[in-house]
Parts: sequence; structure tokens; C-alpha cells
Amino acid sequence: MSHLPSSRVLTATAVVGAAVLFVSACGGGTTRGSETADGGSGPTATGEADPDAEIPAGLSVTFLPKQLNNPYFGVADAGGEEAVTEFEGEYSEVGPSEASASSQVSYINTLTQQGVDVIATSANDPNAICGALNQAREGGAKVVTFDSDTDPGCRDVFINQASAEGISSAQIDMLVEEIGESGEVAFLSATANATNQNLWIELMEEQLAEEYPDIEVVATVYGDDEDEKSFQETQGLLQTHGDLDAIISPTTVGLAAAARYLSGSEFQGEVTLTGLGTPNQMRAFIEDGTVNRFALWNPADLGYLAAYAGAALSAGQIVGAEGDTFTAGRLGDYTVGADGEIVLGDPTVFTSENIEEFDF
Repeated sequence: MSHLPSSRVLTATAVVGAAVLFVSACGGGTTRGSETADGGSGPTATGEADPDAEIPAGLSVTFLPKQLNNPYFGVADAGGEEAVTEFEGEYSEVGPSEASASSQVSYINTLTQQGVDVIATSANDPNAICGALNQAREGGAKVVTFDSDTDPGCRDVFINQASAEGISSAQIDMLVEEIGESGEVAFLSATANATNQNLWIELMEEQLAEEYPDIEVVATVYGDDEDEKSFQETQGLLQTHGDLDAIISPTTVGLAAAARYLSGSEFQGEVTLTGLGTPNQMRAFIEDGTVNRFALWNPADLGYLAAYAGAALSAGQIVGAEGDTFTAGRLGDYTVGADGEIVLGDPTVFTSENIEEFDF
């Protein structure tokens, strides 16, 4: 897969200290609203956007990832911090130690009480945090989802890493490059309710059925974005499916854990592993031949874009309507698509030939 033009590609000079997706890619100033998952009508984006409005000074922006201590979100959230520093806002990060929607709700409620201006969150469940987010919006907060979306009625905009079709197709292309057009494959996902993971897997299954009918999906297992559980699920897949040719793990934690298991097992070099990961996590496994190729976008840019989108909402530069445009610092200009979606860009495939160009 070729690289994109400069403002959309993974940068070789990663924003060190900076922080997924999800749905399909879907650009001023109309109204937008939808019914929320809990049956009510969510807050509606109204009014005319003013692209020339200035970002308010001292804007408070809080990032609430799926979980803390996850390397992917560490990079993404730090990208958000970089952006907040640029527009002279006040940055903070909170979140659960495990990928739990109920834990996210309690954090959202606290942020609402504190009167935070912008909440940028990656949802552990598409519906479970909707009520809390809409209370935050009713209290004046702008809500930006990134990496993993909620129901559209629960937030103002969603920052999608890439189109869902682009992400799923990239993984299937890597799979076929490795095993050809026949064989057995399994998926190692994050949590069973992860909106991005589920959509990607659904699209991959559809593409395999339509284009590669001789590649059989034999299992989908969930490591809950926990290293040890993902490690154990990999072991279980290989013990249960003796003819397994490949594992696709569309989650950075799962991919690294699966690679760690394979690298110390008899299956190294025999079972293909690919999916989504960060160069720094996967470098050693590329070097020792456990993995030949994997893909990702720059999570630092994802967090950076999420912060600027939140600032643009607070300033009134955008209202979350299709066609709204704003400038996201060093990343350049973006347009809001259907359902309030803003797409960062296509993923990049990493191999032994280019991985040394990247540091994140």
C-alpha cells in the first residue's frame, strides 16, 4: 500500500509523547441530529458555522481513552496534548485501567460536574456511554469520539482513523499476500462490544466470502485488549485449530501479544500473523521474522485531530454538520462528512523495508 500525501501520511518524525477508528468514511452549517440508543433524541448541532471564529483561550480539553496504560492510547492522547498546547488550552487525561464502558460513564459524569469544555473519548461500547455523554453535551461540553465511535446521536463529531473499508481491505490484502487465496484464518479482536473491531471484522468476512471463498474464517476470539489474555487466546487458537494458516488481529495490544506467543513457539514462521500495530511494538517481531507486514495510521495524528476538532466545535468554526470545514494545525484542512465523521486518512503498511522510518 503506497503512502499518502504529506498531511495524511504517518510521519517519519513521530510526535513523540503523542496517542484507532473505526467506521466508514463518510462536508456548511446545517442542523444535524439523531435518535440516541436509549430512545431519546440527542442534543442537536444547530446554527451556522463560522470558519473564521477564534478558538477560545484556556479551553479545557480532557481525553478519555478506552483504557490507560495502553501504548496505543498513550501515543494518541499525547498527540491531543500537543494540539491543546498549540491552541493554548488546558489538557488533561483520565480513564479506567481496564476497557470498561461502565467505568467510562463514571469519568464522564465527573467531567460534566467539572464543566469541561471538550471531552474526547474512544468508546468501549457504542451505546452504554450515550446517556452520560448527552448529559455532558446538555451541560455545554463538546463531545468528540475518536478511534471507536458511539451512536452518532451521542456526540458532535467522530474522528475516524481511516474508512472502515480501507482498514479492512488493507488487512485482507496483507493476508492474501502472505497465504495466497486459500487457507484457514482466525481473528483475535479486542472486546466483544468494540464498535471498530466488530465493523472491521464484518467487512473482512464479507470481502473474504466475495473475493476469496477458499479462505475460511474458523474462529473469532477476544483478548479484551489485555496482553496476557490476548497471549492466552492466541495459544488457544493454535491448540484448537491444527490447520490454522493465519491470524489477523485488528488491535495493537492483540497483535503484539500474538507475536510474542508465536515468536517463542513452534509456529513461528509457520502461521502468518498480521493486523494493526505500532512500529515500536512490532519492530522486534519484524526483525526476527515472526511478522512480515502489518498496518496502522499515526495514533499521534489521530489524537491531534480530535483535539483540534473539539476546539473548532467550541469556537463555532464547525457545528458538526456535513460540509463544515476547519484547519487542524500541522495536519491542514478537513471537512466534516455524513453523520459528523471526519477521516484522518488511509493506513500505511509496515514491512522490514520501511519500519525504521517510523518511531511511535
